[in-house]
Amino acid sequence: MQNLSERNKKILYAIVQSYINNPDPVGSRVVTKRYSLGFSPATIRNIMADLEEMGFLIQPHTSAGRVPTDLGYRFYVDSLEDESVHQSNMEVLHDLYRKLEALRNNIDMFLGEATKSMSMLSHYLGVAMSPASDLTTLKKIDLLKYTAGKIAAVLFTDEGLIKNRVITIDADLSQKDLARIAGYLNSEFAGYSLDEIRMKVLRQMSREKVRCDHLLSRAMQICQDALSFPYGDLFVSGLSGVLDLPDFHDLKKIKELSRAIEDKHMIIKLLDELSESEGVQVIIGSENASDEMKRFSVVASACRQGDRPIGVVGIIGPTRMNYARAIYIVENTAKFITQMLEGR
Repeated sequence: MQNLSERNKKILYAIVQSYINNPDPVGSRVVTKRYSLGFSPATIRNIMADLEEMGFLIQPHTSAGRVPTDLGYRFYVDSLEDESVHQSNMEVLHDLYRKLEALRNNIDMFLGEATKSMSMLSHYLGVAMSPASDLTTLKKIDLLKYTAGKIAAVLFTDEGLIKNRVITIDADLSQKDLARIAGYLNSEFAGYSLDEIRMKVLRQMSREKVRCDHLLSRAMQICQDALSFPYGDLFVSGLSGVLDLPDFHDLKKIKELSRAIEDKHMIIKLLDELSESEGVQVIIGSENASDEMKRFSVVASACRQGDRPIGVVGIIGPTRMNYARAIYIVENTAKFITQMLEGR
């Protein structure tokens, strides 16, 4: 990033902050009135022109004020790193976390509720991804009759988490059959990671004896279907609230966001890449590798159990995001989940 003088930094910070608070192009008079920087409007206008030339600002219309570019937002976010972000009204965050503790043993329900909480507090999309299968070790599996042609698989892991999956089957198995299948799977696969189990199942399914034993064949197929997630499950909440923001009055931007959400693999891939990172990560607009995400920003953090990443939580919103608040929410949510897991 280009070197900026201290006064240029102050003015750029003020412009970005003003635009985040109010989505109108920012002029020199606005900066003069709202911020006591000690510079004349003429000086501010000259500096704004310099900042535009350097790529931190753009002028959407002739004679209009300026708005930040992705580079301008990046400067702003990097400036926040050295600041202590205090949110006096964030006690509600901890109240919500206390309510979530009742769901601590069911990771799917917990992360689903966590995304709703992050969305409600930030007014952006709340997203979360549960632990990847190579990081999860099976303790036992229960199989229950659900509806005609479907069964519920409940996976208990050594990490103390519960995952549920409804599986479609092509035969009507009794609860006694399901209990026998679950008993076999538990005796064969308890203590292995879900990735290791999938590999063992594929090897066993290729053997002739599986084809000859009807119930064993069913067991292998059910196990394969129960573990059919190469990444963790994705949870997304808050689309209707995001669409109420002034940033989404443009139909094109609404369609872009909708496509990004529908293409879950893209968001999963992004969160999976961030799962190995330390602390809160902020990806702004054009910094996103995916074209569908280049008009949005992502604030995310991995949750850990010891040294292992066991999931990711985050917020997706417009580039005109309240980054300080989003970082605070994501950081504290990730810390809460980590502390909850360590306190088992």
